[in-house]
Amino acid sequence: MRQAERFAAIVERLSANGSVAVGELADELGVSAATVRRDLALLEDQRLLNRTHGGAVAHGVLYELPLRYRSARHQAEKARVARAVAARIPDGAAVGMTGGTTTTEVARALADRERLTVVTNSLSIASELAVRPNLRLVVTGGVARTESYELVGPLAESALSSLNLDLVVVGVDGIAVAAGFTTHHEVEAHTNRALIERARRVIIAADSSKIGEVAFARICGLEVADEVVTDTGADRVEVEAIRAAGVIVTLV
Repeated sequence: MRQAERFAAIVERLSANGSVAVGELADELGVSAATVRRDLALLEDQRLLNRTHGGAVAHGVLYELPLRYRSARHQAEKARVARAVAARIPDGAAVGMTGGTTTTEVARALADRERLTVVTNSLSIASELAVRPNLRLVVTGGVARTESYELVGPLAESALSSLNLDLVVVGVDGIAVAAGFTTHHEVEAHTNRALIERARRVIIAADSSKIGEVAFARICGLEVADEVVTDTGADRVEVEAIRAAGVIVTLV
């Protein structure tokens, strides 16, 4: 297991339980206790945890994994979803893209396409596409969130208010029938909603770990989406409930 994957697993365990033990992590990750202790020391340097005798506890509240660790999880599934979403975007379209690890994979899948206009509030997507002369890139202003590398707030929403988009690709942290589409931060949710309102078609791109989950802030209800694209690992009961609510769900 790569170091980034170990870091993601450790931080995710902290988010769920509030503490971790060296021995348990060593068994779960298949590495030595010495490797776990080094990982904990590095994560402590980044102020993501506080080490204790025999383990570590969360540094504050870790409901949201930093983007650099979220990107290490479910990579194959995200790549499949991204290819399927990219295939739905015709050349010459004006497409909006929110931030997130799966939407960044979509951007990579679009990198060689022609005559696309991509509008995004994601610094990650901007860095992927800024060097592509075959694409037109529009980046909103806004306040940068260090957890997600997204530009959010009134400046971002003002930049979007005069644009008209053929479709928008939205990354989310949770999809559930009652809660709708959710994310971890309320300002991010508001900015994502502003982007959605400028598009004629809405595609939700999410790996199966998001299906059935509910994050802190509601972006919008299920009825807003034209299609959810996720992977075949999604819980079938949750998928059928979402379909019953009137949303097309495509499994790839």
